[in-house]
Amino acid sequence: MFDFIKKTMLTGIGLALKTKDEVEGLADELVKQGKMSEEEGGKFLDEIRKRYDDTQKKLEERVEKTVKEFMKKADVVTNDELNALKKEIRELKKAVSEKT
Repeated sequence: MFDFIKKTMLTGIGLALKTKDEVEGLADELVKQGKMSEEEGGKFLDEIRKRYDDTQKKLEERVEKTVKEFMKKADVVTNDELNALKKEIRELKKAVSEKT
């Protein structure tokens, strides 16, 4: 199930990347055709890149949140939880060995 979620999210990211490439190509084409000055084209591309970066960051945050929620609902132990348990066990072993 986790692999399915991961593949779905990666597909969405792939589509976003494809769209970004297509928009950049459109901007380049508009500059070549003279419908947009080189300066305007540069500003347009900068704005598209900024929006893309912002959107990608938000998407990554949503994916991370969704996966964490799924892991919690599926009752899957995370590395942080496992490491905390290991630490607690070491501390308990140490406490027991000191008392004996």
